[in-house]
Amino acid sequence: MRDVAVIGVGMHPFGKFLEKSLEDLARVAVWNAVEDSGVPPKEIEAAYVANSLGGLVTGQEGVRGQVILRDAGFSGIPIVNVENACASGTTALRCGWMEAALGVHDVILVLGVEKLFLPRTEDSIRILMADADVRLMDMGFQFIGWYAMELRKYMADYGWRKEHFAKVVEKNSFNGSLNPNAQYRKPLTAEQVLGSRLVADPLTLYMCAPMSDGAAAAVLCSRERAGRYTSRPLVEIAAIGLQSGRFADAGGAPRPSITTLAAKEAYERAGLGPEDVDVAEVHDAVAPSELYHYEDLGLCGKGEGAALIEAGRTRITGDIPVNTSGGLAARGHPVAATGLAQVAEIVWQLRGEAGPRQVADPKVGLVENTGGIVEDEAAVATVTLLKR
Repeated sequence: MRDVAVIGVGMHPFGKFLEKSLEDLARVAVWNAVEDSGVPPKEIEAAYVANSLGGLVTGQEGVRGQVILRDAGFSGIPIVNVENACASGTTALRCGWMEAALGVHDVILVLGVEKLFLPRTEDSIRILMADADVRLMDMGFQFIGWYAMELRKYMADYGWRKEHFAKVVEKNSFNGSLNPNAQYRKPLTAEQVLGSRLVADPLTLYMCAPMSDGAAAAVLCSRERAGRYTSRPLVEIAAIGLQSGRFADAGGAPRPSITTLAAKEAYERAGLGPEDVDVAEVHDAVAPSELYHYEDLGLCGKGEGAALIEAGRTRITGDIPVNTSGGLAARGHPVAATGLAQVAEIVWQLRGEAGPRQVADPKVGLVENTGGIVEDEAAVATVTLLKR
């Protein structure tokens, strides 16, 4: 298999854009990525388009990628639609990476785009809930409630406190204030976070990711051909692990999370370990979940996530910076675009182009992207390792 690099990334800023269509959002991200890559548009050979909920929002099914990319000026190439809940973007990246690695195509465009804001908020919430088992919806299931229950287990078992959760938001909101693509760019204090409206105990409003519109894109290229297009430091895809949820164990026996399993797959494929990771973007659909993602990824031991945030180790200036983009609660969470926005942040970090968010000389970056709920855990998890 060939080495594959991400030679271009681009975004449409995340936020609330009622007046914009999926096509409007995608066009900006696509052309930013293409310009960043240096690839002449006619040399893009294939594309993967990730969108999770557009069928419910717009009524367009089946050929969303073809319709969206036609508007951006791309047609006459293989275009594949990818839908995999919140991990749709990194799932599309995995497809493009494998295709380039196998030598099927040399230059591949990967796009993630989502539009969640609608005139009626209740419609947006109903549509978002379709990324869980719909039978759970009939019982009044909400993603926030599931996260709240998970966090209460950690509070009971390891003594985690709401103050730890607020520190995550304080860190990430500061990072988001430095990110021109973030939905929210206002730093928050821990006191403001704790004082915001209670949503589902222990989660307050500012701990939760917002609904978002936005798009992110990447251009992949075989390493052997990348020199034709760019003189920037090459950021290679070292590995991508992907795992899906399992049926509940009736005996209740402990088992690793699917994020842990996806991380294990990625580390083994790349010949790397958690000790090699210099910067990470993790899927904090509620900001405090970042704490147990540290553990799932091997960045600390079980129950030790709160100690990491307490010590400041995951700040931009810490020894393992996490969510330098602001994470989902600050940067925003347009479902299928989130994973590729995480990838864009890591690419900028590894190329030394992250501006005031830049960490010190990173060589290996990690992206953890999960999505959906089936039974008692996430429906899908991906872990992507990037290196320069």
